[in-house]
Amino acid sequence: MMAEVSVIIPTYNRADLLRAAITSVLNQTFQDFEIIVVDDASDDHTPAVVSGFNDDRITYIRHDKTGGEAKARNTGVINSGAEYIAFLDDDDEWLPEKLELEINLLKNCSQVVGGVYTGIIRVDRACGKTLSCRIPDQRGDIYHHMIFGNVVGTPSTVLLRKECFSKVGLFDENIAYGLDYDMWIRISKEYHFECISAPLVKYYMHGNQISNQKGIVNDGLESLLIKYEKLFRLNRRVFSQSYFDLGYCFRQEKNCRKALGAILKAIKIYPFGFRNYSSLLKILGCYVLGPKTFVKFRKIKDRVMQSGPN
Repeated sequence: MMAEVSVIIPTYNRADLLRAAITSVLNQTFQDFEIIVVDDASDDHTPAVVSGFNDDRITYIRHDKTGGEAKARNTGVINSGAEYIAFLDDDDEWLPEKLELEINLLKNCSQVVGGVYTGIIRVDRACGKTLSCRIPDQRGDIYHHMIFGNVVGTPSTVLLRKECFSKVGLFDENIAYGLDYDMWIRISKEYHFECISAPLVKYYMHGNQISNQKGIVNDGLESLLIKYEKLFRLNRRVFSQSYFDLGYCFRQEKNCRKALGAILKAIKIYPFGFRNYSSLLKILGCYVLGPKTFVKFRKIKDRVMQSGPN
């Protein structure tokens, strides 16, 4: 008999974290699921961790070579057999009632609702301290709310009807970062979302996360701004702010060329954002002096400003 929910866990070289993620699924109050672990060609002891559970509801699929996060998620979706799909990142954990609350809500919604998401608890993995708690409140037609950011958040919070992928397609394998944001935009254009105003996912903060790799993050966000320009242009002020923020991030990387391009785009979108012009002058200074010399110049200027007049 086919399971009601397919739980997809993409993983890469996180064997020890993966064990806790799988355990949190097995400890759910709702038990009618299959678990599909997609190993993106790990070279650690991931296979041993998965086989150690000895549970016939767990399917292990291994890529011959690393294909990236989007490909791993797509492999899971393609091989899923359930009507509903849930995702769990290999470094996150679910609270026991997460699936039960989501499946009961989604099954009782009209077909216009494509997915349900929950809140999260951000936890410092090193010390176990709770850092923050995010409670969602956006429901219904949230498509235009996506202009302001990824209001749905991490895939670990989401339960979807599998039919969503038939309508909007699979994860975009050309996006290195922000592929979840991309997917929620596409789904929210066709379906409504519901949310559970409770934190049912532990989202662990640690050093080995893609979000800490600023170059990948910035390139991914730039790709999304280009891909969904028509949507973002509905609010020019926010769209301009997004490019301003991107320009600042590129400047922090000392990538003057991309920083300049982002700030010029921000000015073109909304010419009345006066901070853009100040940032433009700083970037031009970086170009004229060179990144290293410009940083030294800024430090000298800051010291002079702090010392004040004699």
